[in-house]
Amino acid sequence: MLDILQSIDRETRHDHDPHGFLSGLDMWSPSLATKMALKEGLELGKEHWEVIHLLRDHYRFHGPTDVRNLMEGLEERFMLKGGVKYLYQLFPLGPISQGCRLAGLPAPANTADRSFGTVH
Repeated sequence: MLDILQSIDRETRHDHDPHGFLSGLDMWSPSLATKMALKEGLELGKEHWEVIHLLRDHYRFHGPTDVRNLMEGLEERFMLKGGVKYLYQLFPLGPISQGCRLAGLPAPANTADRSFGTVH
């Protein structure tokens, strides 16, 4: 039997939230990430995909996490390439904020805080 509330929810649901994050994990695809990146002025290369896949794997195994732990993990993983500086070169709008958005993941808590995880 059709649940009317689910039907109404599907009709009113948007693909993205106001910050550009996808509203469902199953909506993500590499081609969608490429299109989203181009709209943000990025052409995704091998280095970008490495970060995106790392973010997706982290979410798959650990679920939602706080932005500080995620950033520390990324910084440690990419320390030999320049750490945070390298990550901001790849994702100028913030390695966590922009990276998770392009990876099709929900925004980690405090990502919208303009003082952390973004350059705006």
